[in-house]
Amino acid sequence: MIRRFMAYGILFISLCCFSVVLAGDTKDKVQPPNQDQDQQEEQAVDKGEASLKMLHSIIELKKNLNQRIKEKKQILKKSSSDTEKGLLTAELAKLDKQLNDSALDFERIATGIDVGLFAEKKAEEFNWKDELVGLIKPGIQEIKRLTVRARYKTKLKDELSYYQNLLPIAKQATQNIVLLISQTADKNLKRNLKKLLPEWKGIEKQILNKVEIASMRLTEIENEETSIIESSQTSIKNFFRTRGLFLFIAVISCLGVILFMRLLSKAIVRFVPGYNSKYRPFHVRVLSLLARVFAVIMVFFVLVFVFYVVEDWVLLSLTIIFIMGIGWAAKHTLPQFWHQSRLMLNIGSVREGERMIYHGVPWLVRNINLFSELENPFLEVKLRLPIEELLGKISRPFHKQEPWFPCRRNDWVILADGTRGIVTSLSHEMVELVQRGGARKIYQTSDFLAQTPLNISINFRLKIPFGISYNLQKDSTGSVLATLESYVKEQIEKEGYKKSLLNLGVEFQQAASSSLDIVVLADFKGDMAPLYQRLSRAIQRWCVDACTLNNWEIPFPQLFIHK
Repeated sequence: MIRRFMAYGILFISLCCFSVVLAGDTKDKVQPPNQDQDQQEEQAVDKGEASLKMLHSIIELKKNLNQRIKEKKQILKKSSSDTEKGLLTAELAKLDKQLNDSALDFERIATGIDVGLFAEKKAEEFNWKDELVGLIKPGIQEIKRLTVRARYKTKLKDELSYYQNLLPIAKQATQNIVLLISQTADKNLKRNLKKLLPEWKGIEKQILNKVEIASMRLTEIENEETSIIESSQTSIKNFFRTRGLFLFIAVISCLGVILFMRLLSKAIVRFVPGYNSKYRPFHVRVLSLLARVFAVIMVFFVLVFVFYVVEDWVLLSLTIIFIMGIGWAAKHTLPQFWHQSRLMLNIGSVREGERMIYHGVPWLVRNINLFSELENPFLEVKLRLPIEELLGKISRPFHKQEPWFPCRRNDWVILADGTRGIVTSLSHEMVELVQRGGARKIYQTSDFLAQTPLNISINFRLKIPFGISYNLQKDSTGSVLATLESYVKEQIEKEGYKKSLLNLGVEFQQAASSSLDIVVLADFKGDMAPLYQRLSRAIQRWCVDACTLNNWEIPFPQLFIHK
């Protein structure tokens, strides 16, 4: 046993070391896929020409914005109205923002990168909530990254559609101003309209510039897109080179941990006294439960360890999210886990080796585990139930002579509705009876039990009443009873039923209104159960034959009229 334990330990350690080394080698060997150089050069030339065109357009826009800002500042100096100053200040702020955006667009197009990545970061104070978010942030970012291109493309389309709808409106506004300038003869009005015209031309130019920038970005994205098959093949190859391999290593490591912990727990528990008992004692159950809990903890630890060694922060953060989700779910299901743990320790409301009612049928609790085992000896049925089904149930000790069901297979029963037959199939779900002649009748088990079945397969008694005339009143409690009993016993022996006869008696029952009633009591063994009705009819026949032979009058209901 000790040698086997040491061998399993060496195997597990070797597996973990091999997984870590393989993960490290894989991490170092992963190289990004190469792309076609000629295609890259062509795309670079087209992109450069479009960028130069956009840069010239942005320079013109910046000149226009600077001119408008200069004009607004001059008007602000000359203005004497507070309301007008407020409006001019708001317009200047808006123009400054547009100028700043234009500068950012110029720098972004010229460099071809997001310049916000190089912005100076402010010093941050330690916050445990932020640190926790930082752990799971890579996983969330990876999920977002899978759809970032589609979401960015949709955003550009919406932006392009928005500015394309604004462009005709801005052109119409400029045309309206030009038309009014040409139509009016008032110099003062014409002067004010001419001051307004450059502003709206600048707005039109700015909107046109936004349309061109959005169109250029959308075109770049569409040029970079490949076919679905090519992208799928590339994604699958990259997955199996990196994260797919890491996941495979993690799964193998977890399986190794589970196997090792299972063998370790079995090896340790075998040395504990009471392990081979029919029903495991409390300390063995505690060790088994602790081993399972420790195995789960080790599985999570190995997952985190493998992803940490290969430096895959995305899988590591997703694992942390998964563990946090399990912890959050366990918070709400902790009472249920507590009750299940009590059941597994055999200190709950249901215990091994006791009797429990399930679906209206008594069951013997054979074993309590994650999947518990129940058995009914009479039904010859075993159930495998999840431990959750035992919550809320109660078991009790039982006596050895307590029946587990009213009958067994191949027993003859008589039900309250008068049905008599042999039980050919029975379970906790339904019972099938076959009547004399072959007719089959099926009951649900609950309905069958409600019929209070009478089992006649062990022993049974026939109670046959019979009446004689009041003319025999003198001998009705003496010689008549002895004569009738002797005759019936003789006929039972003659027809071959004596071996199954347990007891035979003839007794006086009562003095009825028209007859003196006698009752024949015959006890038979269970092997005569199929002939239950035949024996009842035969005893009636033998009573009639005895009356005929001894000249006893069989009365019938009489009506006396007194005058």
